[in-house]
Amino acid sequence: MTLLVAIFSVLFGLAFGSFLNVCISRLPKGQSIIRPGSRCPSCSQPIRARDNLPILSWILLGGRCRNCGWSISLRYPLVELATAALFLLAYLTFGLTVEGAGMAVLCFLLLGLAVMDADSLLLPNAFTLPGIALGIVYSGLRGGWRGAMLAALYALIAALLIVIIRGVYWLIRRQEGMGLGDAKLLAMIAAWLGPVQAMLVLYLGVIAAAALGVLWMVLNKRARVRTLKTPFGAFLCAAAIYTLFLGRPIIQWYSHFFRH
Repeated sequence: MTLLVAIFSVLFGLAFGSFLNVCISRLPKGQSIIRPGSRCPSCSQPIRARDNLPILSWILLGGRCRNCGWSISLRYPLVELATAALFLLAYLTFGLTVEGAGMAVLCFLLLGLAVMDADSLLLPNAFTLPGIALGIVYSGLRGGWRGAMLAALYALIAALLIVIIRGVYWLIRRQEGMGLGDAKLLAMIAAWLGPVQAMLVLYLGVIAAAALGVLWMVLNKRARVRTLKTPFGAFLCAAAIYTLFLGRPIIQWYSHFFRH
């Protein structure tokens, strides 16, 4: 039974990963994810069903479009593989439960937002706003109406925190440091994971982004380039995926310093 469910988790992950690639390609451009159907970005020819199998089709086609030979980005099979791996990990970690299914959905959202932010520096509302709503529903399924109300409150507080940080940064530097998309993203994370884990996500995301910034300055110390547009949302997403699987031991370790 465990092996069978694990296999189905991987297959579902591959299918959802293929759909996620459509979202990643179209949503930042404001395009529909329903129409038109899957087609080559180069020659606009529809992709046949046999050429649309997750990972396998990319391998069989040698990473190229069958019609025009356009090179298909390695991102496509990597996203499919990552989604399958996260779905499997969610099942192995949380079991065949509401929590397991919820964490798989959250991983789907986080992975999509991470890649979109890294590619385009955009965090589309089509993912963040439904993600907040789904987080509230998920919390309601686990904790009743009180859980749903608390999730909504946590989401609001998390968003306000980013807005305040954004405002303070603008007052000091007279330029934007974070976008409103980051506020919605942290709100989504808080709705799903709660305030404690959301704060760990924010901390880890800031540390990782700062480390990248320092590395950038060191590597470019002789150049005139001093600014780096950092996809902070991608760091938050990566930190959230890390936290939902491995965050509890960190929080428990940190909490023991405050016990008497």
